[in-house]
Amino acid sequence: MTNYFIHESAYVDEGAEIGQGTKIWHFSHVCSQAKIGRNCSFGQNVLVANNVIIGDYCKIQNNVSLYEGVILEDYVFCGPSMVFTNIKTPRCEYPRNTSDHYQKTLVKRGASIGANATIVCGITLYECAFVAAGAVVIKDVPAYAMVAGVPAQIIGWMSAYGDVLEFDEHGYAIDSIGAKYQQVSDQEVIKVS
Repeated sequence: MTNYFIHESAYVDEGAEIGQGTKIWHFSHVCSQAKIGRNCSFGQNVLVANNVIIGDYCKIQNNVSLYEGVILEDYVFCGPSMVFTNIKTPRCEYPRNTSDHYQKTLVKRGASIGANATIVCGITLYECAFVAAGAVVIKDVPAYAMVAGVPAQIIGWMSAYGDVLEFDEHGYAIDSIGAKYQQVSDQEVIKVS
């Protein structure tokens, strides 16, 4: 007896690891060497390739492909039709299609990626980073940073709870649940309580 849900139209290859309470919906495909944590939700038409690692409580919306090299920590949100790449210089005539070619992309705990955003491989989205819809991310995103545009640039800062942070003259901000943050530089914000 399984302790997770797989829709009858989804394919989960033998050997895939799926945590308790996870739900995999219509037309999705989980490959045999994928590792998925507990209480995750996968919308329609999601691909989880071999050697992808997904933490607990992640929400993957419709039409997202998680290619080899992608690692999601806990509580990551992937919006509809967002894109991960795993090779920087793909060629059809000279394929680069083995694990040795794939670059790692790490999405840290609590990060959110908006609909239709593209995450170019080989970077890290740090804790609670927020990527706006349609952004193209080509470099690391600091913890709590909000990025938007093509290429994505920092446009502000967001708390773990999801409030846009407004810093006082001393560089401190408090979100709506009382968590305190400090802006250390134009590239770094830390949670202080």
